[in-house]
Amino acid sequence: MDYLIVVFKCFLLSFLLVKISTYPVMKNSLLAVIVLYTGQLYAQTASKPPEGVIERISPELDAIITVTAKVEVIADGFGWVEGPLWIESQKMLLVSDVLNNNVYKWTAEKGKELYLAHSGYTQKIPRAEELGSNGLALSKGGRLLLCQHGDRRVALMNASLDHPKADYTTLASEYKGKKFDSPNDLAIRKNGDIYFTDPPYGLEKGVKNPSKAAPYQGVYRISKKGIVTLLTDSISRPNGIAFFPNEKSLLVANSDPQKPNIYIYDVTKEGLLSNGRIFIKERSTDGIKIDKEGNVFATGQGGVRIYNKKGHLLGKIKINGSTSNCAFTNDYKTLFVTADDYLLKVDLNKKAGL
Repeated sequence: MDYLIVVFKCFLLSFLLVKISTYPVMKNSLLAVIVLYTGQLYAQTASKPPEGVIERISPELDAIITVTAKVEVIADGFGWVEGPLWIESQKMLLVSDVLNNNVYKWTAEKGKELYLAHSGYTQKIPRAEELGSNGLALSKGGRLLLCQHGDRRVALMNASLDHPKADYTTLASEYKGKKFDSPNDLAIRKNGDIYFTDPPYGLEKGVKNPSKAAPYQGVYRISKKGIVTLLTDSISRPNGIAFFPNEKSLLVANSDPQKPNIYIYDVTKEGLLSNGRIFIKERSTDGIKIDKEGNVFATGQGGVRIYNKKGHLLGKIKINGSTSNCAFTNDYKTLFVTADDYLLKVDLNKKAGL
């Protein structure tokens, strides 16, 4: 019934717009009606807080998520929230608001607060699309790393975590003279090397943007010496990226619905990728995180799916809408999930962090 009401109101708005051009004398009256119905239509279609349900497919899930766990909304009001990162030293979670070019922080004491403005685009020329930062991580030295869509680079914040400011050092912005599209997500190896994905989502008009330099979408590495290496150009929309605990294998998600795979690669002694193959082929995946036991948390439309290290589905955190990414606290007892314009929290099994 609600759906039929929305359809009727859309039809009525179209009819009134036509009447404005037909009867200019009635313009003011008709505009008043349009404003009224637009507000009502927005109220009908505005996003509702996501409802989370945990679906247990395998008994193995009980060791990861307690049977009494609930999915809790802890913040909202973002444009599109991404890149969650837990900072243990500050007891805070950082998230990127990609559409509004900000990073927000969340703490148990104060909730959501603005942390960093101009997080992904620092130029003065107005432009559209996803301007802000996306993936966030800590460097080996404990400083904030940002995948910046608008500035098309991986950058390091030149400020302490407790006094953030929009002052950055570019770590990489191109490969062999070709500008990156929009660095999206990153994973940091224990030796300090940075691995990141570069899909076209932050470009105006995407792959049709005339400034797109490379004819492919790449997965890259920035070595601790600052050298940029192209690791693979065969994934159509590389997105989430994560190492398994032993760092001998790396996962890369493809968010292309035509090739909805998560790929696994062996990591060579030189830090390159080899033997690429499909790890999971079920749905288009956005972000990926892997816990200390090698369990894979994959986000996408409809929630978070949890797989064991062999790729067997253990269960789902079902969330209406799109989930973009997730992050653990350092003790793996809490999972944070970014979903559309909401931030959610799930308590994991207390024994998981022991």
